[in-house]
Amino acid sequence: MRFTRTKAAVAAAGLALSLAACGGDDGGGEDVEVAQDAEFEAGTTMAEIAERGTMTIGTKFDQPGFGLLGLDDVPEGFDVEVAKIIAGAMGVAEEDIEWKETPSEVREQVIEDGDVDLVAATYTINEERAQRISFAGPYYVAGQQLMVAADNDTISGPEDLADNPDMKVCSVTGSTPSENIREYLANNNQLVLFDVYDKCADALGNGQVDVVTTDNVILLGFVSESDGEFKLVGEQFTEEPYGIGIEKGDTAFCEFINETLADNEDAYIEAWERTAGEVEGTETPELPEPAECA
Repeated sequence: MRFTRTKAAVAAAGLALSLAACGGDDGGGEDVEVAQDAEFEAGTTMAEIAERGTMTIGTKFDQPGFGLLGLDDVPEGFDVEVAKIIAGAMGVAEEDIEWKETPSEVREQVIEDGDVDLVAATYTINEERAQRISFAGPYYVAGQQLMVAADNDTISGPEDLADNPDMKVCSVTGSTPSENIREYLANNNQLVLFDVYDKCADALGNGQVDVVTTDNVILLGFVSESDGEFKLVGEQFTEEPYGIGIEKGDTAFCEFINETLADNEDAYIEAWERTAGEVEGTETPELPEPAECA
């Protein structure tokens, strides 16, 4: 399986994409059954991908449980496994996937530029992004929350941020959480932005910032890896539906992705349970009803 870093029309009914174990509980190491001799209407994205037998998929490399670069330099997590299910339905084996690191601020750009076939990267569906690209899904719904140091008893929710203007809040450039949190701040100087979330976690650990905010399932991953140094506070205060980002207006590809996931709910659940579902505090989701493709 290859990867690169950057800074920057119907599936066969009942296609069995069960996940066969070939490794341990490491958030990856599982095989997706690959469709043999998959056929699609000529001219569709699915036909093009099936013919070439390879894909380039954008994901994150810094988010435990969803998209994290493993010790073998291959990304692993729920987003990665969902993308493998979609790829397998087009006859693309995981060793024929090129993984491209896709931080929040470049997700629309890499789709528009044709650098990737799709993006699966904790990608919240919203109207602003949908002006540039199309979304399949949602395939998961998260909610924004706050993470602080374990000994921080001052911040118990976003409402406390304005009352503590000297406290710094960290999020990621181009992310929905970085915009959502602004209404709770005393001033914009409270907000610190990096390109990836692990830099926020590092800054919290060394005291450069006081709060990290993003979706709760991502934060739970950082908490679980912090050896008790971090904790979540308050309740989630937004809903963040995660979608698969594709080229604007590719309705046939959108419908194919939605139908593939609906036909493979068992694989979806198994993917969750060996990735994000291993993080304490998470709950096994039900596959959400997809939005209309447009």
